Amino acid sequence: MASTAASIRALTPRQRNAFIACFLGWALDAFDFFILTYCLSAVAADFHTSIRQVSEGLFWTLAMRPVGALIFGALAERWGRKPTLMLNVVCFAVFECASAFAPTLTSLLVLRALFGIAMGGEWGVGAALTFETLPAAGRGFFSGLLQEGYVTGNLLAAAVYWLVFPHLHGTGMLTNWRVMFLIGTLPALLVFYIRSGVDESPAWRERQAGITARRTRVTGVAQYAGTFVLLVLVMTAFASFSHGTQDLYPTFLEKGKHFSPADVGKIAVVANIGALLGGMFFGTLSERLGRRWTIIAASLLAIPMVPLWAWSHTMVMLAVGGFLMQFMVQGAWGVIPAHLNELAPPAVRAIFPGLAYQLGNLLASRNGPIQAGLAATRFGGSLEPVLGWTVVIVAIAVSLFTLVAGERKGEDLSSAH
Repeated sequence: MASTAASIRALTPRQRNAFIACFLGWALDAFDFFILTYCLSAVAADFHTSIRQVSEGLFWTLAMRPVGALIFGALAERWGRKPTLMLNVVCFAVFECASAFAPTLTSLLVLRALFGIAMGGEWGVGAALTFETLPAAGRGFFSGLLQEGYVTGNLLAAAVYWLVFPHLHGTGMLTNWRVMFLIGTLPALLVFYIRSGVDESPAWRERQAGITARRTRVTGVAQYAGTFVLLVLVMTAFASFSHGTQDLYPTFLEKGKHFSPADVGKIAVVANIGALLGGMFFGTLSERLGRRWTIIAASLLAIPMVPLWAWSHTMVMLAVGGFLMQFMVQGAWGVIPAHLNELAPPAVRAIFPGLAYQLGNLLASRNGPIQAGLAATRFGGSLEPVLGWTVVIVAIAVSLFTLVAGERKGEDLSSAH
């Protein structure tokens, strides 16, 4: 802890601003995504359809994220991390606002797909800017904290669902879920902070002063093609790990356990506090144990949490189970930003990690509809066995793929070489 505190104190104002901007960008992006997971029932009721059909919106968001990673990653390599991040934030805020006015379920699904493109670009660009700006000391802690921007977004969505949603009207032009999406437009204000307080990545500036970027990018991708494919498999397992334990859990609590929206929000807040602490704990631990073994330990420790997390009956025990489950799931995730950026070739750092990350999301994008479908057709509508087996299978897959993927802990990310 002392070394972590020293690393934080050693940051320059510009390094601190870059980290804060990227953290907030990822957190607010996630907030906009998770709003739909909390409003699945409300949207289904408004459009007179099933939760399974509305959950297709989660699929289209995840499926389109690789497109965003490729588009915004390429822009970041060409025009710089800072202006691309600003454009990215504006895009996902605009599509979130448009979602609030979707007249039909089909139009909402189209808008969630467009939102997915914007969401897919943020992580890769933000992570590249962060780790090309920050020093190597304390990278594990900063990795854990940065990744938990995603959890912070979920936490904010849960808090808004708990504190605001129950007081919104369910009828009229702006129904309760539509107001939630309008709240999700606030991230656009982050652009002003990025513009005034964040510098461009020093590694990108160094590379722009050097030789041709296009040839270097092609060479880098070709040279690491095997690693890239393996990392896509790793991220597929990771995406199934997080979305398999998060996306349908509010619906499970509401429909399966019969909790009110306020109580669902409370449980989700507790679970996300566990996720935030787990990401920072295991991210910091990875400086000692290494990236791979920390991920494996956190993943496998999620399995014993299944009975408490899925089969408890009281609100208190489910909150405890949610805390412990997300402590482990997001603990493993906390290592990922540093791990992927350390494995990425310098010339394609804005594309390589983000694209691997989002292709993993694409391959896992049917997770929500599949889970909902299995519960409806095989288990009489019960999500407990579906959620439980998801954790067991995916935790083992995460561990196996991570074991063979290698690691480059401590790689110099501030240089273009």
